[in-house]
Amino acid sequence: MARSRKTNSTGSSPTAEQRHEEQLNGTAGRGDLTGYVLHRAKPYLPPWLGAAALGVVSLPAHLQWGDSSAGGVGLTLASVALTGVTWWAGRSTSEQRRLHSAVTVAAGSAWLTAAALAGPLTGPLPDLYLMGAPALALSWNIRQVMRRNPDATGESSDKGLLEKVGLARTKVREVKVEPNRVTVPYELPAGELTHDDATKAIPRIASALDVPTTAIRHQPDPDSARKGAFVIVPEDMLRTPTVWPGPAAPGESVAVPLRLGVYDDGSDLVLPLLDAIHVLIMGMTGSGKTEGALDVLLELLTRRDVVVWLSDAAKAGQDFQPILPAVDWAALDMRATGAMVGAVQAAIPARTGWLRDHSYRAWEPAAAERQTDPAHSCASSGACGCDGMPYLVVWMEEAAKILREIGEDVFTGIAQEARSAGISLVLSMQRASGYQLSTDTRASLPAALCFGVRGDDAGFALPEEVLDAGANPAAWGNKRKGYVYLVSAGVDEDLYANPARTFWTGPAGQYEQIAEYVVQHFAAVRAAVDPVTSGAAARVAGDLFTNRRGLVSLSATEAGEADMQMSEQEESRLEVAALTDPEDAETDVSEDLPPVESVTELPAGKPSTEEARELLGELVEMLATTGGGIVGPADLSPYLEQLGRSRPWVSAELKRLAAEGRLAPTAEEGRYRVLPVPVAA
Repeated sequence: MARSRKTNSTGSSPTAEQRHEEQLNGTAGRGDLTGYVLHRAKPYLPPWLGAAALGVVSLPAHLQWGDSSAGGVGLTLASVALTGVTWWAGRSTSEQRRLHSAVTVAAGSAWLTAAALAGPLTGPLPDLYLMGAPALALSWNIRQVMRRNPDATGESSDKGLLEKVGLARTKVREVKVEPNRVTVPYELPAGELTHDDATKAIPRIASALDVPTTAIRHQPDPDSARKGAFVIVPEDMLRTPTVWPGPAAPGESVAVPLRLGVYDDGSDLVLPLLDAIHVLIMGMTGSGKTEGALDVLLELLTRRDVVVWLSDAAKAGQDFQPILPAVDWAALDMRATGAMVGAVQAAIPARTGWLRDHSYRAWEPAAAERQTDPAHSCASSGACGCDGMPYLVVWMEEAAKILREIGEDVFTGIAQEARSAGISLVLSMQRASGYQLSTDTRASLPAALCFGVRGDDAGFALPEEVLDAGANPAAWGNKRKGYVYLVSAGVDEDLYANPARTFWTGPAGQYEQIAEYVVQHFAAVRAAVDPVTSGAAARVAGDLFTNRRGLVSLSATEAGEADMQMSEQEESRLEVAALTDPEDAETDVSEDLPPVESVTELPAGKPSTEEARELLGELVEMLATTGGGIVGPADLSPYLEQLGRSRPWVSAELKRLAAEGRLAPTAEEGRYRVLPVPVAA
């Protein structure tokens, strides 16, 4: 069955070259040379057939109107009208085609009128026909040949669009169509347009195609000032979040890239940490920055040769509580954070010296293993057998506060020196700017994860060429949670301007389950901090390091185990006693409740403000119990009728409870963590 002539294999209209090939691939009818020649000539026959028909029609026309004055007038008017209609009908085509068509119709109709009135063999009419008809037919054949350009297939189909968006005379090369992705290579006219013009045309192209500007990316050819490509992704495949699928490389080295999410084409979003070295994570409240940070940390805590030091002095580790048991050092106030920064400064020369003594030019996975290779030995002969040195990730959450209080210059030095010591620095902040981060420090953070931001803030996280290529995190703000751009060494530069979305760790309760799985299941996999790093940190930070959160020496644990258990039991008993009403102190809790003797009907109608607030408090406590301690207006929507209030009222009341100290805002806008009510003395 022959291919349809309506569309080509990509689903778009066939080009002149494709239509020509379809005509040539038809049935020849005869197998000899004559049949072959006639078959190849078929596409060019219509103008000649029209010229022949014109000569044949002139004979009966002369017999009908040769002696009629009225016929002459009618033929003349018809000739003028036909020429005018041709000109009018060609208004949607190119000027050259419109003029060519009108001239052809005018010449043909004028000759036919003269031949019908005077006779086709009268005077110069035969010569005019024999010279003019072939000339006009050949002109159409030439135009047909010139319209085919195998080297620029598809070029003419987009001329109108390119002219509308300010890229006139731009040549479009072979378009590549993939599922939800169209790549349009182009070549700008020499000396007229530049890649800057192509970048500026992105909003107009988006308007013409009725897609968001973030759906179009510009990829200039680095080897040409005229060539490049537009990549168009018409459908947002990231609208539905992808739930965290588990670790990408459990038990493997940190040298294996970390899987954080998916790009809009379905490919994995991966961060090659050893290529990235230092990372800036930026995003406004509600943009999903914390969710992305959790994806990075969950990957790190499943690897065998990396140690994580985490500082969150701004929120005391509020968002990271479930994973803190897997972190080697968690600094949750400014005093501990200051000690951690000093420990990192002291660890850099110590770690660099160890790597040098063991013949490592830079940290590599072999450095984390026991040194049994004579090529990496600090001994004069044979393998030294030294303990390995795991990679160290120093994570500074809400880094703006740390930069203000400790001093931004300190981090500049750490970022510049830590690379050779097998240390990665991660700074996570809502808004990076020149007031918080100098250009020297920013230049020392070569990788960036940029979530939704406000205004021009993206310019501090993403390179100018990435923004020019179509990246626009300001278009998301906090409306597209988890949407992110990743810029890092080791990542294909063509992906820099491609939106991605980090994995979702699920609603409250599910994240805690995921964290518990990672903390417990990979406890035996995770590396302990090496003696070189711990020795340098202990000399500077003292007890803040040696007695850091969650780490107590084995002997101390064994010696005080019984006392600690008794203390915990006693503390629990006292807490229960404090919460018990004196009237119920002697009540047997195992006894069945008495039967209900009567039922009191609730008053009908809209509850008063005090009643609604009391009911709201009860609902908040109930939902927090079943929702992992987190509650928001969306959780209370099913109870609006019972409250007799609107959703804005509920939002305002939750803010009031937060101001009173009963709720604490979380990193997700509109979501609150329920705080325990202190027991009165």
